[in-house]
Amino acid sequence: MTRLNSTIQWDMRLQWRNGFYYAAIAMVVMYLLVFSQIPKDNLVWLFPLMLMGNMVVGTFYFMGGLVLLEKNEGSIEARVITPLRPTEYITAKVATLTGLAVLESGLIVIVSYGLYVNWFALLAGVMETALFFCLAGFIIVVRYDSINEYLLPSILYTTLIGFPLVAYLAGWDHWLLYLHPMQATLTLIEGAWQSLSWWQAAYALAYPVLWIVWLARLSLRTFHRFVITKQGVS
Repeated sequence: MTRLNSTIQWDMRLQWRNGFYYAAIAMVVMYLLVFSQIPKDNLVWLFPLMLMGNMVVGTFYFMGGLVLLEKNEGSIEARVITPLRPTEYITAKVATLTGLAVLESGLIVIVSYGLYVNWFALLAGVMETALFFCLAGFIIVVRYDSINEYLLPSILYTTLIGFPLVAYLAGWDHWLLYLHPMQATLTLIEGAWQSLSWWQAAYALAYPVLWIVWLARLSLRTFHRFVITKQGVS
């Protein structure tokens, strides 16, 4: 636990030193300015889309930036020979970025809409989305050594991961969408403003957890392959 706490503090300092928090503040301000020009009734439809879109940057791409920074500095390889476990290394990054996403989303909703939402549904949806994006972002970025190698494939991956957002924007609904984990978290975030049936609530809460557990295990295998043994590095 001491190692994990120290790693969390280190990651927070790294994020602060490299301007991640400034970027997060800028995004929050931008969303607040946009939402201030939109009637409150229309915000109910926009919030799920915009909050999840914001998390693509604040979790997926922030994770990519952090890992690439450490690769360029050589610190990620240095940690391999320390007592720090891979689970602690990944958990620290996921915890700090998920916490930041929850703080951003809560602030945006409170300032733009108010306190009268289903906070359990909202926070659960934001946390599940952030966890998914963080782990997926780590699994993808750890394969690359530079921003130039990473950027183009990352756009393809985020398009695939965020496909339910495109369908939501287009007003398209199909049962196949419910096989996508982001459709579940999107449904849960929608539940902050509208009632969900029991099966929708159960699906939205449980289905992403299965994916998050699988991604957590895959992230450890990917860390071992691309960082510890470097089997996937040419």
